[in-house]
Amino acid sequence: MRGRPRRRKEIEIEADDLLAVALQHEIDHLDGKLFIDRISRIKRELYRRKLAKLIKEGKADGQRPSSVRI
Repeated sequence: MRGRPRRRKEIEIEADDLLAVALQHEIDHLDGKLFIDRISRIKRELYRRKLAKLIKEGKADGQRPSSVRI
């Protein structure tokens, strides 16, 4: 990955494993992408159904998504 901090010279970071995943995650935030955008349609549909079921059962109200375990 290459970048240029404000008013500084270009830097390059080479990463693999967890650091590479973390960097990609942060770049995705900057690009407006979410985790759900990176998974297959099948998995996305499974997550959608599970969330719908949790909402129906009253276990997810949309107020605190961090408390919902999918």
